[in-house]
Order: sequence, then C-alpha cells, then structure tokens
Amino acid sequence: MTLPHLAALDPVLAAAPGTVSVYVGPLSGPPAYTRLPDAPHYAASTMKAALLATAYRLADADAVDLAEELAVHDEFGSAAPDGGRFAMRHSYDNDDEVWARLGRTAPLEWLLRRMIVRSSNLATNLVLERIGTPAVAHTLADAGAAVMVVGRGIEDGAAEHAGRTNRVTAADLARLLASIADHRIASPASCAAMMEILLAQECTEDLAAGLPPGTRIAHKNGWVDGIRHGAGVVLPDDAPAYAVAVCTTTDLGDDAACRLVADVSAAAWADRHAIA
Repeated sequence: MTLPHLAALDPVLAAAPGTVSVYVGPLSGPPAYTRLPDAPHYAASTMKAALLATAYRLADADAVDLAEELAVHDEFGSAAPDGGRFAMRHSYDNDDEVWARLGRTAPLEWLLRRMIVRSSNLATNLVLERIGTPAVAHTLADAGAAVMVVGRGIEDGAAEHAGRTNRVTAADLARLLASIADHRIASPASCAAMMEILLAQECTEDLAAGLPPGTRIAHKNGWVDGIRHGAGVVLPDDAPAYAVAVCTTTDLGDDAACRLVADVSAAAWADRHAIA
C-alpha cells in the first residue's frame, strides 16, 4: 500500500538545504516510509530518551532506586581522558525547576521527568552521572539502535573536542521509542511509566504540531543551531500506533525546521491507515 502524502513530500525534503532523514513505520516489522534513515546526525536532546530507558532498565534490575535522592550540582567530570571538570550554564537550559534545587537533592524519578518533559540539561547530566554511558550503550544495543551513541553529557566541551559525540539516526530513534511503546526494552510497568512521561512532553513545536489537537504522541525532540529533530510514537484512536522520527541538519532557521518536521508528521498522520 502506498503512502501518498509522505511520497508527495519527497521533493520538499530533497530541496531542504542540508540533510533530512525520516523513518515512519509500525512498532514492529519493516518501515512504511524512509528517507536517509541511517544518516548520522548530532543528537541534541533526543539522546535523553536513551537515558530514560536506561534508568528504568536499571531500576528493573535493582541497580538503581528511582526514589533515591541525588545531589543537585552543576559541575561534572568530563567524559574525555584528562578532561577535568566543567560547569553548566543555567542560561543554556530549558528548565528552571531543576536549577532551583541547586545545592539540595532531587529524586531520580523526578529528574527523569524533567529531563523529558522540559528537556532539562542539568537533570540530564545528573542522570547520566548516576547511570553511566556503558549502561546506555547496552540499552541502545538491545533496542536495535546500531548507530546511535551517547558518549558525553551536555556542555562537556573537552569531550566534544576529543571526539566523543552524541549521535542519532532517524531509524535508531524510531526503534528506541518503539521498543518503549511495545514493552520490549524494559518491564511492562517500566515501559508504561516511560510512556506516561513521554506523553507529558511540553515541547510540542515540531512533531506534535503536525497532528490534530488532542492526538496522543509519546515523544522527545532536540534542537541546537542548525539541528531540529523529533521522534515519537503516535497513538491514533482509529489506527494502530506508529513510530515517526525526523532528523534535520540544515541551514534552515529553527521556525522553518519545526514546520518541516511538522509537515512530515502531518503527512504520516494522513497516511496512518496505510502504515501498519
């Protein structure tokens, strides 16, 4: 079965000044539509979805306690050998609530929620410090995310200069989110809890903007200059759930990039009955 609305976007995506990758498909099985699905992109904040899944997997294994209180601090050790320590900037964050707890403690589960729903950078580094990059790598491997890498925390300049990066593909992001939605990556209870957090996403200017109001989408996005990504699982009332991921590394301004991601999301929605 064809997906005419997505196919109609092909020339628009090809004309974008940069690389636009798309993956749309059911939660299991082959994709229904792709465009450069395995092209690597800098992850921006989409890497936070991998940290979420890893923390819940560790909780399933009794390796962490989601209720444990973590000290909230803004200096971290670099992932680079001999990289020293680095300080984060409040001005570079999207969430004030975690910074308001600086010098105190916060529950891991609360930090995980802030990391997703408000894309808190400080919460992200606190979570990553607790769970470690090796555990994240195991999660990605089990999700079938073969190219995606989480190599460092946010604002770790020394690690970035040393070549440690955070990398995603549209296909890997879709696989990761699908593995949460269909309860493959962790226990059913943990996956349900993660879906509730992803459904509560408050940053809705890209993928969600292409959907009818009230449509349920469990998603995580990410953005820095020249980058705008969105990945999630859409839960229609009249069709099976489907995964959609759009990664853009372009010269577009952020508003235009958001519109492009939203256009792909709208086209996938229009083709939803043909995706499964």
